[in-house]
Amino acid sequence: MPFLGNIAPFFLIGPTLGPTELILILVIVIIFFGVGRLPEVFGGLGRGIREFRRAAKDEGEEEDSETTDGAPAAESAAPAVSSETNPPEKV
Repeated sequence: MPFLGNIAPFFLIGPTLGPTELILILVIVIIFFGVGRLPEVFGGLGRGIREFRRAAKDEGEEEDSETTDGAPAAESAAPAVSSETNPPEKV
């Protein structure tokens, strides 16, 4: 959903979440955590969302590289294994 931009997390919660509900949630968060810890709480929430987006983007790039190469990246990076583990010594 790239066309949604910054409002995408609200659609993950549900389309019926309006401004009244958001204010009610904010009041509950203020009561629960207190005004002093709000920057810490919302900062952690923002970092979590950024990490989730970064991980989702990385996963999408891995899938794209697998489809363009024709073989999964994990299989192409595996070293070749020979049938002889210990070659004969020359005397």
